[in-house]
Amino acid sequence: MSDSTATKHVAVFPFPFGTHVVPILNLVLKLSQATPNCLFSFIGTHKSNALHFPKPHNPNNIKHYNINDGIPYEGHPLANHPIEKVNFFLKTGPENLRKGIQMAEEDTKKKVTCIISDAFVPCSLVVAQTLNVPWIAFWPPMSCTLSLYFYMDLIRKKFADCDENASFDLFPGLPKMRLQDIPHDLLFAGEKKTVFSRTLVSLGEVLPQAKAVVINFFEELDPPLFIKDVRSKLQSMLYIVPVRFPILSVADPSGCLSWLDSNSSRSVAYVSFGTVVTPPAHEIVAVAEALEESGFPFVWSLKENILGLLPDGFVERTITRGKVVPWVPQTQLLAHDSVGVFVTHCGSNSVTESLSSGVPMICRPFFGDQMVGARVIEDVWGIGVIIEGRVFTKNGLIRSLNLILVQKEGKKIRDNALKVKNTVESASKPEGISTGHFKTLVKVISNS
Repeated sequence: MSDSTATKHVAVFPFPFGTHVVPILNLVLKLSQATPNCLFSFIGTHKSNALHFPKPHNPNNIKHYNINDGIPYEGHPLANHPIEKVNFFLKTGPENLRKGIQMAEEDTKKKVTCIISDAFVPCSLVVAQTLNVPWIAFWPPMSCTLSLYFYMDLIRKKFADCDENASFDLFPGLPKMRLQDIPHDLLFAGEKKTVFSRTLVSLGEVLPQAKAVVINFFEELDPPLFIKDVRSKLQSMLYIVPVRFPILSVADPSGCLSWLDSNSSRSVAYVSFGTVVTPPAHEIVAVAEALEESGFPFVWSLKENILGLLPDGFVERTITRGKVVPWVPQTQLLAHDSVGVFVTHCGSNSVTESLSSGVPMICRPFFGDQMVGARVIEDVWGIGVIIEGRVFTKNGLIRSLNLILVQKEGKKIRDNALKVKNTVESASKPEGISTGHFKTLVKVISNS
């Protein structure tokens, strides 16, 4: 390792919500190993940092600093509202981020030479411009959603007064899109005018100003025409495969992994809607009724505060072939041979883990990139289906479970999922595209 990074100090700004933090932190951990002489300052909110830096186990060249979350006072009624807390944080603007950099520079006695930021914190670009340092944007949502932000005017024009079932060829390399595939925050951003919606709308103009946009995905899985189109709009587009570090011991408090050992190959349905989404009560009931009537073994990761929505006696009646638990080691569970289908909200981390394990998906997207992700899962990769009507019903979910787990018609989906798994494994090897792109990212940091 040359000394080209010896005086380098990279400020990192995560989007401190949902599942955005872990992917960028994992990237920084990998960068810290590749550039041991470079210093990384991870600048987030107190709540987010407390969750992701619980012990001083990180490398010596990563330090974390807390900035304001924007919530006016402790106990504010909107402090836990999923969108309002994002608006509070984004309203703090560049000045809040500058304070974080000031703290980091005073503590380390080193000037910041580069900024890596989640793309959803675009005001960090203003900070980078003020400091005259490179700005690198990190894209944790599914890569295919990038097209949304470059074709905003076309989207609004096409979907202004169209039939709900109309579909259009909007984005090079991607399948036809329907009204329900487009996030509401983008379609109606002009009407809502929240800080978050304005932030989303700005991305099409902001991202081309990045020295590089780092995509948290596999170039080998994206359609070549899509890649060519988006790459033409950016200074540099680097695919770096989602970073996974070996886990020495797996926490499994509910014993799901050992329970899976007693089930046959590809027979179990795994159900989870992530940490942010809570489906409507009637859909929770529909999922429970489908799992009970279908007869398939299942693991359902369900937050404790919504257990009361389950039908009376459901857990007791299904206890011999099902587990309802508050948390599971999802990466390891999806990699287990017994799991045959993932009923999911299509969050980007969940999709990545599912396709990395060759598990087909039943998709019930709720917001943001989940809708486009579901369309790509069904129409590009052919590794899953969108639930009928995009709403859980007992019969609709039973039909999807039967299709993927047992029916001959579902064999192509099952085969495609295994092909995608093989592609992911190849992409993650040293000879994969990602390795060269990671080296390029290290050069950008070293030359800053």
